[in-house]
Amino acid sequence: MIKAQTDRDLRSNQLLDALAPESRRRIDPHLEPVDFKLGAVVCEAGGPLRHAYFPRGSVLSLLTVLENGDAIETANIGREGAFGLFAAMYSRTSFNRCIVQLEGHTVRCPIELLQHEFDDSEHVRNLFVSYSETLLSQVQQTVACNAMHATEERICRWLLMMHDRAEGAVLPYTHEFLSQILGANRKSVTLAAQSMQAAGLISYRRGTIQVLDRRGLEQASCECYAIVKQRFDAFLKPPASAVRNQLL
Repeated sequence: MIKAQTDRDLRSNQLLDALAPESRRRIDPHLEPVDFKLGAVVCEAGGPLRHAYFPRGSVLSLLTVLENGDAIETANIGREGAFGLFAAMYSRTSFNRCIVQLEGHTVRCPIELLQHEFDDSEHVRNLFVSYSETLLSQVQQTVACNAMHATEERICRWLLMMHDRAEGAVLPYTHEFLSQILGANRKSVTLAAQSMQAAGLISYRRGTIQVLDRRGLEQASCECYAIVKQRFDAFLKPPASAVRNQLL
């Protein structure tokens, strides 16, 4: 089993870091480390949610599961966010299957505690709503990308997102895995990966993928990677229009 993260796993989670000090003092004693292996199921679609999960080096993948058992990724979550915030606080069930897409450190927090902070703190409400809105925008962009863009563009978009989260490490993925996660034909994924390797963008060997030309990968990607990245880079900061409205 390949572990893409090592000692740097202990780096903190951006969403947790953005909480006010008084909220962190109440939450921190209840954060529990969890150890998931690559491909492990954190929660099945329709399964009960008692915790929210905050990656600190790992990456979690949200899969929409169809009636025939097929599943396709609609979002992935790294150290910028969390899995299970709103679904757990309201319906207490997961709408998606959540799996571990990249091994690394993860902590979880009981939902009751987060719900109490959400109810009592305007800052926490604004933060959680901002993150959830941003995650929804990733889902919407992914749906459009999967429907409209070529397989190679979609692979580039996905590899760039994973490259950001893995901080340049070799990625432990096969063509078969990519075809499943992207909902793409296996042959088309293989042909696209071969083209990308011939262009010097990536190297592929024995079920591992390494990004060789980051700039070239960005140029070969569709616009979806840049759009999603910009939104996640900004979700901790309210838009200028919202700030102006608060001052009026």
